[in-house]
Amino acid sequence: METHAVNPWVAAAYLVAGVCFILALRGLSSPATSRAGNRYGMFGMAIALVTTLITHEIASLPEIIGAIAIGGGIGFVIARRIQMTAMPQLVAAFHSLVGLAAVLVAVAAFLNPDAFGILGADGNILNVSRVEMALGAAIGAITFSGSVIAFAKLNGNMSGSPILLPARHVINLGTLVLIIALTAMFAVAAHAGPGESPLFWVVVALSFAIGFLLIIPIGGADMPVVVSMLNSYSGWAAAAMGFTLHNTAMIITGALVGSSGAILSYIMCKAMNRSFLSVIAGGFGADAGGGGGGEAKEQRPWKRGSAEDAAFLMKEAENVIIIPGYGMAVAQAQHALREMTDLLKEHGVNVKFAIHPVAGRMPGHMNVLLAEASVPYDEVFELEDIQSEFAQADVAFIIGANDVVNPAAKTDKSSPIYGMPVFDVDKAKTIFFIKRSMGGQGYAGVDNDVFYMDQTMMLLSDAKKMVEEINKSLTD
Repeated sequence: METHAVNPWVAAAYLVAGVCFILALRGLSSPATSRAGNRYGMFGMAIALVTTLITHEIASLPEIIGAIAIGGGIGFVIARRIQMTAMPQLVAAFHSLVGLAAVLVAVAAFLNPDAFGILGADGNILNVSRVEMALGAAIGAITFSGSVIAFAKLNGNMSGSPILLPARHVINLGTLVLIIALTAMFAVAAHAGPGESPLFWVVVALSFAIGFLLIIPIGGADMPVVVSMLNSYSGWAAAAMGFTLHNTAMIITGALVGSSGAILSYIMCKAMNRSFLSVIAGGFGADAGGGGGGEAKEQRPWKRGSAEDAAFLMKEAENVIIIPGYGMAVAQAQHALREMTDLLKEHGVNVKFAIHPVAGRMPGHMNVLLAEASVPYDEVFELEDIQSEFAQADVAFIIGANDVVNPAAKTDKSSPIYGMPVFDVDKAKTIFFIKRSMGGQGYAGVDNDVFYMDQTMMLLSDAKKMVEEINKSLTD
């Protein structure tokens, strides 16, 4: 078996890059250090990229640099133009590209193994390399097709509701078992020369299919966990291909992304009272018998409030808790909301923000928006840190959120969000709930009893416009 000696200086460079990636993940764990985390990640990637280009035989360096320039330019333009509301689907799209890249590298290695140093003396691809290649291609294909479906759901190109196929769990499990079995057969096949074995192509095709099948049964309310899980898959795909390419930096980076994504997914599943294993299996939170919506409740009596009502009661309040959601992102209301909090503080009001782990369409979506609006980090609290304070809150101000404050998660076993921890906004003395109309039922498609509570006033308007009207009343 061929060995691949590693230059100690190259190993040291990759080690430094790996440390930078670890520091990047540590920095990204908090909004206060996220900028530094991004810089560490960029610096580590620059080290890994330059080291790889210097130490490997490159057929055409100008072509490589040109490709990097084109890709970097496209990424720069997209990052500058993208709206924060579209960030979740952008992340899903980027995950799909990582998965597709892993598949293409695996295909290149399969067709020309000698160029990768994985062709044995007997003319067959090395056995261990076949396993690495097949796993990298399989995980990459699952990541690609799954991310494409996630993008379509998040971007509105297809319904966010679960698409439930008959016997879907049997189909999914059977397909996964078949992929593993075919990978094992490919690894021990007697004839596995360059591009010879059709088993490889079958594994790739089935993996594309299972990525599609795993994501379509998942509803929109659970999409933040899907994005996190696909992030983990993309990391494992990169790590597997790192072994094929004998690239330590890819192995380290892929393992870090894969493990951190899996840990984040586990934390989010715990926050939503979901099973981690059911995330991997696909179709969690999507029960064919779960109606979720129940009978129509829009005709129940509710109270309509005004900007003047909200301004007066919040100005007289001692404690106000603000719960932002995706509706705030859509309306781009975060800056007006920050202005409102500043005005309330001038009146001696204690203002805090409550962030649910799955608010928005991806992990940390609300934190990023509030950080963009320069909301102080010490005023932003996670669910477990602020849940007990709703009983002492004079006002719970809900802007664009729905599912994360829906008591059906605690009381309605038929609801698709049943079991998900939600904010106890019903314990606040007064609730102001901003939404466009009474007809909307949130991303999970379920009605919300908070709309009809005695202490709730509905502020029916565009979120940004309503907050700006409240700010005007606060300054009058």
